[in-house]
Amino acid sequence: MNILTVNLLFSTLVFGIAAKSYLGRPLSNLRPATILLPILLLHSLRHLGLMFLAPGGVYAGMPAAFAKPAAFGDLLAAVLALTAILAVVKNHPSAKTLVWIFNVEGSVDLLGAIFMATWFNAAPYMGPAYWIPAFWVPALLVTHFVTFVVLTKYWRTR
Repeated sequence: MNILTVNLLFSTLVFGIAAKSYLGRPLSNLRPATILLPILLLHSLRHLGLMFLAPGGVYAGMPAAFAKPAAFGDLLAAVLALTAILAVVKNHPSAKTLVWIFNVEGSVDLLGAIFMATWFNAAPYMGPAYWIPAFWVPALLVTHFVTFVVLTKYWRTR
């Protein structure tokens, strides 16, 4: 049994239950910014994925083929989230497009990182960075889903 996979699945379930209760509210009455700003702030912390490159953050032997794309994909997602925050706060006409760009890149990055971690057997080398796939990635996956729901169902353009 791969304990990291169990942690990832259970954490995703817990965050999914939280999102279900969150999405159960009438979101149509809320501004997209009200829903998306906390999500974008969470994702703006994805610079923490650089921990996969930090000596002491992971054990020696961490496959670079996993660590580099995962770290820099997270960093790009953080920058895109911050850019989207500025546009959403200012209600700029590009806000919805920037949130879409962030959400697609961030989702593809996470799914790719999960695949690469599995393919390159990165789990035994996670070390202190273990919390990233065990806790952080499930929260990010679920909030990406919530963002797709807001973008497709609740964000009406003028």
